[in-house]
This record gives sequence, C-alpha cells and structure tokens, in this order.
Amino acid sequence: MPSEPNLGLPATACPPWPLGRALPDAFFDRDAQTLARALLGKVIRHRVGDLWLAARIIETEAYYLEDKGSHASLGYTEKRRALFADGGHIYMYYARGGDSLNFSAHGPGNAVLIKSGYPYLDAHSGPASLALMQHLNPDARGNPRPPEKLCAGQTLLCRSLGLKVPDWDAQRFDPARLFVEDVGERPAQIVQTTRLGIPRGRDEHLPYRFVDAAYARYCTRNPLRRGQVAGRDYLLLDVTKGS
Repeated sequence: MPSEPNLGLPATACPPWPLGRALPDAFFDRDAQTLARALLGKVIRHRVGDLWLAARIIETEAYYLEDKGSHASLGYTEKRRALFADGGHIYMYYARGGDSLNFSAHGPGNAVLIKSGYPYLDAHSGPASLALMQHLNPDARGNPRPPEKLCAGQTLLCRSLGLKVPDWDAQRFDPARLFVEDVGERPAQIVQTTRLGIPRGRDEHLPYRFVDAAYARYCTRNPLRRGQVAGRDYLLLDVTKGS
C-alpha cells in the first residue's frame, strides 16, 4: 500500500474572530474511537457568502483500515487518499446521492464519519444563518425544516451546511471558510452502540457509533428509543472530564 501522500496543504491557522477556538490538526491525530467521542459537542462552522453556518456535532461513527465496513478496507485509491493521510484531512463522498463528511484520524485508513448535528446559534452564527440552512435544506414539499431535523443525518447535515464533495474532499481545514470549533460544550453522557447502514457480514456488530445522549432524539436514529435495552443494545458512558 502506498505511503501517506503529502498533499501540500497548510496547517490550521487562527479562527476568524477573537477568542475563537478552532481545533488544531493535532486534535484529529488520535485513535478513531477516541476522536469520535471527542468530537461530540464540537461545532462545525462553514462560511457561505457573508454568513457562518454552524452545527453542533451530536453523532459520530468510527472506522478503521481493517474494518470491513470502511471505505479504506477496499484499498488505497486517489479518491480515498484523504483517508490515508495524517489526522485532520477532510474526506467526503456521496451516500445515496448526498454528500457525507468525514475527518481522518490517527493511522492510515482510520477516520470518523460525522453522522448528524444540531443547528448552533451564537453571535457568529445567528438567525440569518439558520434561515439560510433551512433554505439550503427544505423538506420534500419545499417548506423549511424544523431546526431539530435540519442536520439529522449525514447527508442532511452537509446539505444544511452547504458542504459539497468537489469543494472539500481531500482538503485541510481553512479558518477563513471551514473549521471545527471547541465552544466549551461537553456531553454529560455518551451512548455507544453499533453503526447504521453497515451491510451484513461487513463488521456490522462493532460498537463504533457514538451519540450525545442529550441529543439522542435528534440524531439519525434514536439509540434510546422505546424497546432498546441498556447493556444489550447500547452502553451509556458517563463523561467525567472533557476530551
């Protein structure tokens, strides 16, 4: 397998406003499961025109090179080069016709899929940003989606944030256009369970999906829904200190 390619892209610089805390590339250079948990509560910010669109990460999935459910397990290709680069590269692909967002982790072929988010509003991403997100991602009838449903899935997240495969695949973060920020939010509890959409026989049993328990009802599929049993269908992890 080829060695990690040198894409010649710059390291993350300072965020575009004072006191902003953009995650450095080193943050992503860790084990995929550790990164998947650490990203919960962080905020993705993407500039579209004069507005910063933002979503809090509430659901992630970890993938490894040797994991049959991962794209990297199929081998190195030019399209998958970001997966084999060092931590902090962006890997995007099309899933069921929509764009999906991943970040490379420590070790060739390892990555985290950003499965879903929740619109984040503050002084930098206000009501106008939310309105644009709703405009970018209307419901099937063309009406604005409720905020809690805007980013409830990997393709809905990208559509709401205006993230496209041709623009960002194999790129580094750019604080003038796209970065992930630590806004000081930490989940009190994390749900660990199996990933979604993994074909039978492709390591579908691995518990590599992580959900901020407080936002479980707003993720792709609620792991705490009626009928699910702790210890059998999921684990509930108490978070005692920040990642």
